[in-house]
Amino acid sequence: MLSLLVLVFALVGRYGLMESGWLPAECGGSLAEGVQGWCGAKWALIQSFVHQRLGWVSLVAGVLAFVTRSRLLALCGWLIGIAGLVLYSFDYAAVGAVLSLLVLARHLAQEGNGNQQSHREPSERLGVERL
Repeated sequence: MLSLLVLVFALVGRYGLMESGWLPAECGGSLAEGVQGWCGAKWALIQSFVHQRLGWVSLVAGVLAFVTRSRLLALCGWLIGIAGLVLYSFDYAAVGAVLSLLVLARHLAQEGNGNQQSHREPSERLGVERL
């Protein structure tokens, strides 16, 4: 559910605000002078993906999650990767999102195996009787 929410916000940011021309085209001024109102929103949105920042953050979180098997880092890498894929940072965000998704899938598989009974012999799991 959280992944879908991040996807919707990223799509609204890209297609609803940036590419539709809804945000002002010329803001003037600089960051040192202060950016306010809709120009500030545009500046913050652009800064999130300039120099592939979202992609780099997703990649770093994905690699750290993969190495440490941290579920929290994997979730962060996945969510930021989704936003990066939509917001022009797809090169690194794709790798970070996949690494994060591998860690999340592993945790999910381990939780599923923990709910099943453990058996000593493989034949017990198959329901095969000894001869």
